[in-house]
Amino acid sequence: MDGVPPLDAVRQALTDLREAESRLRTSVEAARESGHTWAEIGDVLGTTRQAAFQRFGRPIDPRTGTPMNAALLPGATEAAVALFVNLAEGNWDVVRRDFDARVAEALPDAAAVAGAWAAIAGSFGRYEEHMGTPRAHQLGDYTVVDIPLRFEVGEQVGRVSFSADGKVAGLFVIPPEKAS
Repeated sequence: MDGVPPLDAVRQALTDLREAESRLRTSVEAARESGHTWAEIGDVLGTTRQAAFQRFGRPIDPRTGTPMNAALLPGATEAAVALFVNLAEGNWDVVRRDFDARVAEALPDAAAVAGAWAAIAGSFGRYEEHMGTPRAHQLGDYTVVDIPLRFEVGEQVGRVSFSADGKVAGLFVIPPEKAS
């Protein structure tokens, strides 16, 4: 983009990305309405039918019979990236700040968070960077964000699940093939 200030180029690219995401969602909805299966849509997207459904589906809550919230939690992607940055920088108390009750019980203090991060380092080596574009999708009542990460021994995926109130309901490092 010759002559365009770099931050203006970033703003325009972000706008283009959001518009493309909106067109993609509308196209998937139209394909479903015309009778195409999740497997067919997944094939076009280069993913599984389950991953296509998780990203674009409108599941019905079996408890109530009503559609589940399909809206992504605003700011979830940025919050997930910040969480992994804080993990890498050793800001254990900051990491814990937004845990829901269940995650807080599993990681009750800064030492427990540090120990969990040390266990990840023991499996995958030193954390090097997050890379690529994080991907957020709705999974039932949760917004799930997958972040491509690079560790000393290779790539993994950082996964953060957020409840509707923005609390961290799950925090994992998983192999890339499990994130599809």
